[in-house]
Amino acid sequence: MKSSFTKTVQIAIISVYLIFLAGSVVRMTGSGMGCPDWPKCFGYYIPPTAEEQITWKPNSEFKKGFIIIKDEALFVAEHDIKTTEQFNKSNWATYTKHDYAKFNKYHSWTEYINRLSSVLAGFVFLFLIYGATKFWKSDKRIPILAYTAFFLMLVEAWLGKTVVDTNLKPSIITIHMVIGLIIIALLLQLKFITSDKKKTYNYNSLFSKLLIISAVFSLIQIAMGTQVRQFIDEQVKLYGFENKDYSLMNPSFKFYFHRSFTIAIVLINLVLFYINQVKKLDYKLVNWVVALIFLETISGMLMYYAEFPLGTQATHLLAGAILFGLQYYLWLQSRLTK
Repeated sequence: MKSSFTKTVQIAIISVYLIFLAGSVVRMTGSGMGCPDWPKCFGYYIPPTAEEQITWKPNSEFKKGFIIIKDEALFVAEHDIKTTEQFNKSNWATYTKHDYAKFNKYHSWTEYINRLSSVLAGFVFLFLIYGATKFWKSDKRIPILAYTAFFLMLVEAWLGKTVVDTNLKPSIITIHMVIGLIIIALLLQLKFITSDKKKTYNYNSLFSKLLIISAVFSLIQIAMGTQVRQFIDEQVKLYGFENKDYSLMNPSFKFYFHRSFTIAIVLINLVLFYINQVKKLDYKLVNWVVALIFLETISGMLMYYAEFPLGTQATHLLAGAILFGLQYYLWLQSRLTK
């Protein structure tokens, strides 16, 4: 029974990382407000594909809840409407949650796919909590971790709505990211508990201490990275997404801290790699951690010096999330010592 449940946990982990990937593509393409409402998109369950679908026009039908753009403002149909030759404002309610009244079908569909990835993960988590319930008598940690992860997924869904309603408020996006990492940690804990094969390792005091420090450093770096990304988002609002060369104009102290802090992270993980090799601790994940840090560094340099080449933002964000997961799982492994 544990074997099948572990597979469900693994699928759940993959589904969350797919959300990270989809979310990073949304941010990379500036599609965060591709749908002005949530969970629908301009009032549609399937996003519109042409601007005429969300533009007021005479002698046309609009269903209740449909959102249109008129005079650079958003309006919501208060009931099923058959328009006449003149716009009757009494049939429409002004959309007050934000004033972002633009339409781009590519942005709409990019954001829609991001939401679909969350829905898919939601179904996976339903299977997860169903399977976890069976372990209540044998190991209460399993259902507690599973239900906590599921609860946080619901919080994430609410935060996703809040992100849209607040027109991509930076602080909400940061919280959204952090909770996603917490969910990853909970799922990895589940995977670790339910895995049948657990290898023991030679204990090394310095390695264990540096491992904790490296994980904390990564969390600080990820949090600071979201702050830098928020600064870029603000620049995009000022200069437009197409003017990426202005994205890091006059960066704040947070950017310089984020860039320089990379040196400390690289050094401490190289020391972990060295200890693992010299002391023959045999932690395989250390090699992957170093590889991901290299990928993070290269993608970060490309974003700054090459004006955000296509795919670098998504690579940077996803690699950071995977790096955190590997470091957390490595910490779990380090507790199994001879």
